[in-house]
Amino acid sequence: MAKSKASDKSKSAHRNIALNRKARYNYHIEEDFEAGIVLTGTEVKSLRAGEANITDAFAEAKMGELFLINAYIKEYEMGNRYNHEARRPRKLLMHRREVNKIAAAIQRKGKTLVALALYFNDKNRVKVKIGLAVGKKAHDKRATEKERDWNREKGRLLKENR
Repeated sequence: MAKSKASDKSKSAHRNIALNRKARYNYHIEEDFEAGIVLTGTEVKSLRAGEANITDAFAEAKMGELFLINAYIKEYEMGNRYNHEARRPRKLLMHRREVNKIAAAIQRKGKTLVALALYFNDKNRVKVKIGLAVGKKAHDKRATEKERDWNREKGRLLKENR
């Protein structure tokens, strides 16, 4: 007897390809969105090998559409003449209402769209998590570090007292 599809799925909903860990340190993330991304075949093959970097990636609204800028996906080694450009702008796929909401928020002072994660969802589609963010000041970054250090020290103290 065959197993049901629900039992075959792993516990995690998605498999990470690339994470932008610096984004939460450098920005206050107000809201995050999930978007599809338009890719070529060689880009998907390179992503399956885990060859991507989104630390400097951001999204931009142009003519009512969103584009992921400066995301690095390494050229596929076996791609020969059909290969892609490593840092080309890639179109993001979202509902029109969400795109309009994001475009209006970007035009406000100090808001930007930052790429937070690139991953395969449970249907093996490549998705991008983007965050609507405001840049942190230097004192905010110091406060974040201080809080992180205190939480780490608090955990050590609680562990010693057990």
